[in-house]
Amino acid sequence: MHDAMIHQKLAGQWVYDLQEGDIYWCTADPGWVTGTSGGVLSPWLNGVTVVVRGGRFHANEWYATLEKYGVTVWFSAPTAFRLLMAKGERQPLQTYNISKLRHVLSAGEPLNPEVIRWGMETLQVRIHDNWWMTETGSSICANFRCNPLRPGSMGKPLPGITLAIVDDEGNELPPNRLGNLAIKPKWPAMVRTIWNQPQKYEKYFLNGWFVTGDSAYKDADGYFWFEGRVDDVINTSGERVGPFEVESKLVEHPAVAEAGVIGVPDPLRGEVIKAFISLRAGYEESDALKEEIKQFVKTRLAAHAAPRLIEVRQTLPKTNSGKIMRRVLKAWELGLPTGDLSTMEE
Repeated sequence: MHDAMIHQKLAGQWVYDLQEGDIYWCTADPGWVTGTSGGVLSPWLNGVTVVVRGGRFHANEWYATLEKYGVTVWFSAPTAFRLLMAKGERQPLQTYNISKLRHVLSAGEPLNPEVIRWGMETLQVRIHDNWWMTETGSSICANFRCNPLRPGSMGKPLPGITLAIVDDEGNELPPNRLGNLAIKPKWPAMVRTIWNQPQKYEKYFLNGWFVTGDSAYKDADGYFWFEGRVDDVINTSGERVGPFEVESKLVEHPAVAEAGVIGVPDPLRGEVIKAFISLRAGYEESDALKEEIKQFVKTRLAAHAAPRLIEVRQTLPKTNSGKIMRRVLKAWELGLPTGDLSTMEE
């Protein structure tokens, strides 16, 4: 725990850019690692004031919280930002004084480039993505304020962290090759064991690497790019497609508020891409709109990445921390048990 606090304090300085006098608000539930490590421990270890607000998401109440407490650093999730996007492009600056806000962060799932553009236009602040997981205890990879921001990227590793892309044998891969996101062990906040399951803990390790279960690649400049959980990657007609890249392109369409993408078994192609979407206000479901959205992805991303199937839903299943639950979408689609739903948003 004390080693982890060293990591959490430094993450507060390097990633959250916490400074004396800051008013910090992390919207994550304190029952989750982001809410405890990122929402409580990091700010307290850096001596800044923490805003705590309960209740469900409500756009106007969130903007009012930013204004009322003069929040300077704000940490939330991509789903929350997408919901704010769906409420109107210019509303916050027209209605609320959030001028004290100087730094905005996101974690929990990949941050779509469209959300970053919305942040610049609407909040007049860049939204900085950072990557970590429960097992890492704190931020591992981030878009630092001192580095150029590359929309859609996880950023670069924190100082002292060795991050790499490895193949299924644990061999490091060259730039721009999709593989397993892996970390050199013994960073300060590293998980030490799994309660009563030592064999499961050992499965994280491969050829001297801690393998996260995420699929990603590293570009030639050392920026890392998340593609999805390894189990989520879709194999269609011999091509590997990360659901995140398709979801990111879908939400760029003006009609799409949220998107979740899965692979559906197909006898000819192995899998075909199916997209579940919710629509923004002012749009209605139609075959013509679905076809327009398919063509939008086909022309702006790639033909093999365009969804062959689109289903419109009022809302998509999400965890309490805001992640879209692709496994639930897949279970619904295939008629399989959904498994544990204790983390699903009510």
